[in-house]
Amino acid sequence: MNRKKVILWSVVIALGGFLFGFDTAVISGAERSIQQFWNLNAVQHGFTISIALIGTVIGALLGAIPADLLGRKKTLYGIAFLYLVSSLGTALSGSWPVFLLFRFLGGFGVGASSVTAPIYISEISPAARRGRLVGLFQFNVVLGIVVSYLSNYLIGRTGEHSWRLMLGVQAIPSALFLLLLPFVPESPRWLITRKGKVAEAKKIMELINADTAGQVIEDIQQTDKEEKAVLSKASLFSKRFRTPVMLAVLFAVFNQVSGINAIIYYAPRIFDMTGLGAGSALLSTAGLGAVNFIFTLVAMNFIDKMGRRSLMLIGSFGLIATLALVSYSFYSANFRAVPVFLFVYIAFFAFSQGAVIWVFISEIFPNQVRAKGQTLGSTTHWIMAAMIAFSFPSLAEKAGGGNTFLFFCLMMCIQLLFVWKLMPETKGRSLEQIEHTLVLH
Repeated sequence: MNRKKVILWSVVIALGGFLFGFDTAVISGAERSIQQFWNLNAVQHGFTISIALIGTVIGALLGAIPADLLGRKKTLYGIAFLYLVSSLGTALSGSWPVFLLFRFLGGFGVGASSVTAPIYISEISPAARRGRLVGLFQFNVVLGIVVSYLSNYLIGRTGEHSWRLMLGVQAIPSALFLLLLPFVPESPRWLITRKGKVAEAKKIMELINADTAGQVIEDIQQTDKEEKAVLSKASLFSKRFRTPVMLAVLFAVFNQVSGINAIIYYAPRIFDMTGLGAGSALLSTAGLGAVNFIFTLVAMNFIDKMGRRSLMLIGSFGLIATLALVSYSFYSANFRAVPVFLFVYIAFFAFSQGAVIWVFISEIFPNQVRAKGQTLGSTTHWIMAAMIAFSFPSLAEKAGGGNTFLFFCLMMCIQLLFVWKLMPETKGRSLEQIEHTLVLH
């Protein structure tokens, strides 16, 4: 295998993940300044924070259309452009409605990226390394989050309008992503199944691994024939696809009812609730990002060895324990250990759900409907994320921190049952082998 080329292509595409993470988390350092700047009430403020997630839901919902019609690569060009325009637009906006528009466009880019980037990487990756390579996307999401936290901490000291620079600095990695995309090829699986360009696909496969290129192309063509014979007239929600659809939807729901986005978006506010000052809250938030980064890196080294299911079992137990401890801390009004519990929570999340979600969903659908399946999983994920982000401030205020974190804990108990009883293992198997097990059997 030509490891350098495959890794290089995966790293470039995973830059979309870096921008995904940066765009998602950067608002945490700016949200209170934005609320004060435009004098927003609680409902307007919740809408301002969740508008990007609304854009993300729509971007995820529509992401499969250009990915299938135009190709994975051209769609990624559009995503890079949206990131660039959004970062500049939010930094320079002179009114609240204009700010909302550009945050929406950035969210749209995040949603489309969460569909297109993982399926691209999964389609160019050898089976034995697919978990680690698709995991690069999540690794870059986490890297984007930690860089945005550190950036917010440093920029937050520059003055009352520092929030503009916090949001505008994203233009730099956005431009870099746009400049590097010409160096990656189109997905060979897309070229075969959508365009019938076997010769072009074979050249790309030979660059990946000349020894196996012929056999892989043959497997793709054979599976494509079977798909068209058996699945061509079946919609994504037909009986044939019920297993991968169920797995993708439940996996995406559990990802968000863990409370992860509530913690990422509102981390400074949660730390404030525990008695930390504003500066310490921002620094602690940067620490959360660093833990997330480290344990995502650890997970990438285990995902192809231990498997997706094993990581999820370990993570589920850890999330249940840490969320229960945070909930108890709020009930007892003893907040001293809450930062520690949240750090451990992030470690378990990064090692399990965080590392596995985009890998697993990108693997379980057939070639013909992979983009649509990824869209379903990603859209479900982002609808839940928008609901959690919008409702968390009111929920925490009315129900209290103890009840809120107890709800997240109970959801992770149900996730444990899902992983134990329903989740299949996909490590070390080609996309076509997984398809035969879940759909064409």
